[in-house]
Amino acid sequence: MDSEKVLNVYNWSDYIDPTIVPGFEKEYGIKVNYDVYDSNDVLETKLLAARTGYDVVVPTAPFMQRQIGAGVYQKLDKALLPNLSNVDPALNRSVEVNDPGNLYGVIYFWGTSGVGYDEDRIAAAMPDAPLDSFAMLYDPGVISHFKDCGVAILDQPDEAVETVLLYLGRDPNSESLEDLKAAERVLLSIRPYVRYINSANYVDGLANGQICLALTWNGDIGQARARAREAGRSTRFGYSLPKEGAMMYFDLLGIPADAPHPRNAHLFINYLLRADVAARNSNAVHYAVGNAAAYQLVDPAIYRDGSIYLSDEQRRRLHPMGSHTLAFMRELNRTWTRFKTGQ
Repeated sequence: MDSEKVLNVYNWSDYIDPTIVPGFEKEYGIKVNYDVYDSNDVLETKLLAARTGYDVVVPTAPFMQRQIGAGVYQKLDKALLPNLSNVDPALNRSVEVNDPGNLYGVIYFWGTSGVGYDEDRIAAAMPDAPLDSFAMLYDPGVISHFKDCGVAILDQPDEAVETVLLYLGRDPNSESLEDLKAAERVLLSIRPYVRYINSANYVDGLANGQICLALTWNGDIGQARARAREAGRSTRFGYSLPKEGAMMYFDLLGIPADAPHPRNAHLFINYLLRADVAARNSNAVHYAVGNAAAYQLVDPAIYRDGSIYLSDEQRRRLHPMGSHTLAFMRELNRTWTRFKTGQ
């Protein structure tokens, strides 16, 4: 019951400013239990099994779209969310592809998946590396140059395959099995050169020099820079939005239908939508918030970085992630298993 001063949050790892939860607890006297995951599949499995005990979760938009159809979420009570007025209307319209009317989700962060790299080690391994292309990752003749300094791929089957399809000049949201097979051939051809497939540890891998190249989310490059500095390393990192295009994603705050503390969940979401809180979150996590009121408060070094808050020209090269049918997801996961095992 909401008379209980408790809130249970389930979010991506390394995806919140560490001062925000204590600040919320102090302001509202609500104890926050905070758990993390590193893939949408982990979250979806729990949500579809029901009775998770979570009050706030953070799915990526296409996953939320499918989960809305399964009755996983309760509609937001917008009367309890006055700070919704801070949300960037243009971004809200983009999300309506997945959540018509923005009835169930609120933008937490948004970003892109592209090519992240250690500038000096890449230049040493291949001086004429095609930094502006997914060929860095998907052309065996290119990625083989980086095997010794380490390559990582996000453990996100849908997003990774979508980037392969962009590289091949195909529709990234295609459910054609022929397109999926073409993507699988590319993935298997590069597997010998990939050190690990992981969505949680590669940021530290970049920061400590275990890897030099990754299919990465844009904000994670900022995190890698910060962690390298903390460790006394002067590594220079780059992030490329490839010429073939890039995938654009939104991570949304949602409230499960069986959330035990829905009123507290609304309080927390409204708190995250405060301009000062959203800006602090963006500064710490190095991702773009969808909060127009926060833009002027974001650290200028982050706001003008060029890979986080994007120009109109950059946005025109982005493709929103579509939702896939369960039948296609089964085929996609089989492809991904063969890629991960190299068989």
